[in-house]
Amino acid sequence: MKRYFITGLLIWVPLGITFWVLRLLIGTMDQTLLLLPAHLRPEAIFGFYIPGFGVILTLLVVFLTGLFTTNIIGQRLLMFWEGLLSRIPVVKSIYYSVKQVSDTLFSSNGEAFRKALLVQYPREGSWTVAFLTGQPGGDVANHLGGDYVSVYVPTTPNPTSGFFLMMPRKDVIELDMSVDDALKYIISIGVVPPGGKN
Repeated sequence: MKRYFITGLLIWVPLGITFWVLRLLIGTMDQTLLLLPAHLRPEAIFGFYIPGFGVILTLLVVFLTGLFTTNIIGQRLLMFWEGLLSRIPVVKSIYYSVKQVSDTLFSSNGEAFRKALLVQYPREGSWTVAFLTGQPGGDVANHLGGDYVSVYVPTTPNPTSGFFLMMPRKDVIELDMSVDDALKYIISIGVVPPGGKN
């Protein structure tokens, strides 16, 4: 009896969490429909709510924004907008911090989160998977003797929280593992091995 119950849980829990996350994401993106005038919303046109229209609208807005800002007029408007934000004290700090992180993460030539590493943490002899985020910079680099790398050590099972460390390059082992496989390994608390089936 217990075995059947656990087997049922192993089937329904991942399905339930997957549908919950998808519903949350779609519901959040569907909020973009509120930007449209009431008579142009799907409920007004079709007479009922259709989930997912907001996802299409969000993707379309992101694509058109990228298309628009690649030309000279778009770049000038973007510079004007950023100049305006730079005059608002609290907004300036938040905006430029988030922009710097997103530029680093989504840049095609950046190092951030391109490599999975094996590091000793939290003590010698204890190993964990981490991600290369770059190299120490600014005044920090002046106080570190030798070749150091910046690494992010995620927590399990929630990899969005973790620890930022600067470690000697010689103490870091570069893994022949994709970032996706490393994330699955971390989220599954080591249950799903790297290169294993999904």
